[in-house]
Amino acid sequence: MKCEFNVKKSMTNALLSLIMLAGVLTVKGQPPRGPLVISPQVNPDKTVVFRYLAPRANEVKLSAQFLKEQLPMAKDTSGIWSVTVGPIDPDIYPYSFNVDGVTVMDPANVAFFPNERFKASLVDVPADPPLVHAVKDVPHGTVTYEYYPSSEKTTGSLVIYTPPGYDKDQSKSYPVFYLISGTTDTEETWFKVGRTNFILDNLIAEGKARPMIIVMPYGNVAARIAAQTGAPKPADPMGRESADALKRAKDFENDLVNNIVPYVEKNYRAIQTRESRAIGGFSRGGGQTLRSAFGNMDKFAWICCYASYLSSNEMERDYRSIYENAANTNQQLKLFWIGVGNEDFLYNSTVEFMDFLKAKGVNYKSRITSGGHTWMNTKKYLSETAQLLFK
Repeated sequence: MKCEFNVKKSMTNALLSLIMLAGVLTVKGQPPRGPLVISPQVNPDKTVVFRYLAPRANEVKLSAQFLKEQLPMAKDTSGIWSVTVGPIDPDIYPYSFNVDGVTVMDPANVAFFPNERFKASLVDVPADPPLVHAVKDVPHGTVTYEYYPSSEKTTGSLVIYTPPGYDKDQSKSYPVFYLISGTTDTEETWFKVGRTNFILDNLIAEGKARPMIIVMPYGNVAARIAAQTGAPKPADPMGRESADALKRAKDFENDLVNNIVPYVEKNYRAIQTRESRAIGGFSRGGGQTLRSAFGNMDKFAWICCYASYLSSNEMERDYRSIYENAANTNQQLKLFWIGVGNEDFLYNSTVEFMDFLKAKGVNYKSRITSGGHTWMNTKKYLSETAQLLFK
């Protein structure tokens, strides 16, 4: 027994020595850690400090949606580049760094802008009182990632919001708002940038919006098919009314009507009537909204168009029934809402669309805001229209 103990003790000591040696070698093999970088740092006075660690960089600049041009940053002795900006009007803004001519995200920040291309970082400058998208002490709904059988045997992706209390009362059903994001955005953009869940949580808590399910799909069917079949990702269509653009819009419409809506109504407690289905979208998603709604008036009774339009030529070619029997359209639609910023590059085209509808006697509500083609405006449009839906 004594001999056995000594052997075990010797083996144990040898094993401990190996572990300690391995630990020393591992520590020595790792590169030294740099200084802790806090970025962005939002101060109480609404100024914001941006920092980026790059000891060997020659030049670092800040690029942000609240800036008219890139802003040079200064480097300290530890290799951290920084700049203080503001005060900045409260909202959520995308930003990035330009490091010796290369655009990069902020590695110190986990919040980012979901996109098919470059994913900018996000900074949230809070307001007092809090803005409608702020996290407040109210009952919160649930956000779920869903996957459904889609076009050409691919798997589609959805982000779905269910309102507070959805899981508690299994006997209750809800209306559904299909909400589509813009060109190069993903199904996550309305959630992570548009803050759809918090906007609805707050409006519902205040009694301003009816509890509803919100379905946020990915609008680029062609890109998804390419990704899942090993084909190269198709370039964006040349022109908003090119044959390619119209085909892709039709492909999305077919996916929405034939795949997404049936999947949602099978797996969620959705009220399955046109009066309980709304559709809305921003930019390209606004165009998809209009085409999907005008082409399926038996499916949707509420239309929310954010910074988008259809041309007179397309209306006359494809959607004559919408305006030739304007009285019937007005009776069918519970809401037709159009919003755009006066600095938006689609402002003139959107106004022309509204003028066309007005001349033809098609009723709509409009909202012209300041600002451009931004998610700051889009959050405003969502918060306004959500208060009008299903009432």
